[in-house]
Amino acid sequence: MAKQVLVALAGNPNSGKTSIFNALTGARQRVANYPGVTVEKKLGTRTYNGFEITFVDLPGTYSLTTYSIEELIARNFIVEEHPDVVVDIIDASNVERNLYLAIQLMEMNVPLVLAFNMSDVAKQRGLQFDIDKLSELIAAPIVETVGNKAKGIDELLDVIIETAEQGAKHTSGRLNYGNEIEEELAKLTKQIKRPTKVTTKYSKRWLAIKLLENDKEIMAKGFSDGLLEAVDTSRRHLAAIFGDEPEMIIAERRYGFISGACQETVKSTTDLRHDMSDTADAVLTHRVLGLPIFIAMMYLAFQLTFSIGAYPMGWLETFFAWLARSVGGLWPAGAESALRSLLVDGVIGGVGGVIVFLPNILLLFAAIAFLEDSGYMARAAFIMDRIMHKIGLHGKSFIPMLIGFGCSIPAIMATRILENRRNRLTTMLVTPLMSCGARFTIYALIIPAFFAQKWRAPVLWLIYLIGIVLAIVCAKLLRKTLFRGETVPFVIELPPYRMPTARGLLIHTWQRGWMYLKKAGTIILAISIILWAASSYPKPAEERLAQTSEAEAQKIQLQYSVTGRIGAAMEPVIKPLGFDWRIGTALIGAMAAKEVFVSQLGIVYSLGETDQDSDALRAKLQADYTPLQGFCIMLFCLISAPCVATIAVTKREADSWGWALFQFTGLTVMAYVITLVVYQLGSLLIG
Repeated sequence: MAKQVLVALAGNPNSGKTSIFNALTGARQRVANYPGVTVEKKLGTRTYNGFEITFVDLPGTYSLTTYSIEELIARNFIVEEHPDVVVDIIDASNVERNLYLAIQLMEMNVPLVLAFNMSDVAKQRGLQFDIDKLSELIAAPIVETVGNKAKGIDELLDVIIETAEQGAKHTSGRLNYGNEIEEELAKLTKQIKRPTKVTTKYSKRWLAIKLLENDKEIMAKGFSDGLLEAVDTSRRHLAAIFGDEPEMIIAERRYGFISGACQETVKSTTDLRHDMSDTADAVLTHRVLGLPIFIAMMYLAFQLTFSIGAYPMGWLETFFAWLARSVGGLWPAGAESALRSLLVDGVIGGVGGVIVFLPNILLLFAAIAFLEDSGYMARAAFIMDRIMHKIGLHGKSFIPMLIGFGCSIPAIMATRILENRRNRLTTMLVTPLMSCGARFTIYALIIPAFFAQKWRAPVLWLIYLIGIVLAIVCAKLLRKTLFRGETVPFVIELPPYRMPTARGLLIHTWQRGWMYLKKAGTIILAISIILWAASSYPKPAEERLAQTSEAEAQKIQLQYSVTGRIGAAMEPVIKPLGFDWRIGTALIGAMAAKEVFVSQLGIVYSLGETDQDSDALRAKLQADYTPLQGFCIMLFCLISAPCVATIAVTKREADSWGWALFQFTGLTVMAYVITLVVYQLGSLLIG
């Protein structure tokens, strides 16, 4: 007895679905109505290789959002009847538009096959498909057909049977809608209870998507008031961030996925792209112009960060200088007090020295948020894709690296988007080479101290660029040695360009800025107190200090302290890099948190004083170091091991202390060697 297979044929109107249906079934067709409606249902059968296949020709539809009776019928048939295979007929000559339905079917996790119909017309129009790669990206087999000539029909039948036999083994792809939407989906998914009449038919994630889309047919399924209230809260939250309804954003993300997939797998010998996003992409993702434009965008962001941030930064410096004088003035002039020193030098000098850079940090985060929310950052990943492929990675690996400009910890966690472990580990190990916000505080202190205004943005741009180049080189080496193997393809979603909303920018900027402030008020405060104590104790004999000047007494005090002794022990090792004991102790503090480098220098240089502003600290740095040394400080801090929290996250994500220690040691050794070469060659050239 022949095995029974039920196949649903879906597709856009005018995709050639009828010609495919006729080619598959011939004269063995009949007509009926769908239950409850007067819409015609066409059925046909075909016996093939021992299988009795029943084909149901679903109404032509552009999506499954149920705005029309045709959409409702198509979706309900798939949900209620559980066909063994759903074949989506795609007009290959208009592939981007037709794939929207395919993506919705993919989200339903049905056994899916795509028939690229009218493939002869597509070829005549100059379209060339990388079928294997596109099939892998969409997680569905693809067969090229010409329905009106019955070409590709046997191949389609073979794939239908193969897919039907896979049954429960079939796995579909999954679209990532971005952090904000994914967070709301996760919240709603947790609140959808099992088992119920509704959730036995639909997956919980798919239901959550439909609820966010305000799908009326799903909303009417009798969910609890608590869940519907949560849906309303999530929708209002997303609308406030994006300035548009969630269903519009979700649709854009789907089209972004499609656009990214087609960019990677469809080549055209003629210009078929015409909308605004595609017109912009013709320039912004151009093979030659794309990378220079991206570099120029980042340069502009840095230029604005310095030029605009100088004003609020000056206000904060003035405030902390006043605060230090006011707190110091609570004690009689010349009076020695450990509490006074702790408050003025440890707390205000340490934490205040970091907080003054908050305006620069917020401006940088705002610039990055603007590029992300506008859709340009996705293009940056696409631009880098060509380079990343050459080093054995996919352009999507650049997304965690971009996140690394904010903080290495969420960046390393973001490597979860990479399914291949080799790609994950490679990206994880090199991501700390992206200059995080914490390192920016070091640059914001050093660059104005040693470089004129016109050189500040170029120097900062150069530091960031060095990090990117080193990450690419290291990734290439790792993929050639420790992590050999093929690169697994991914889709880089290219969402339509949008004007970011003010609220969305504020939320994204403040979320990152608040993390920085919390760090300053907790970790950095604690470390600053510890470093203050290490810089203040033990104290030398009073009689030794009594016979020296105040400046000499401070120097003796520092050298006698725990900090001074550690620095003195380190100095022979770091002296070839142009560093002294002060820089050495600051680098030790930076292992806990990079911002502590600034705090420690403030503590070291501010002992016994109440002038806590950054200009005073920069003046002292200028007196003790050269611009070459200043550049080498930034270079070493850029490359060397990240903070201990980043190492801990690497251990957790890699599930191995070995890789975490490899990251720590490898980056530190590389930082030492590169800084050594730069300083020694620079000294020869300058000297």
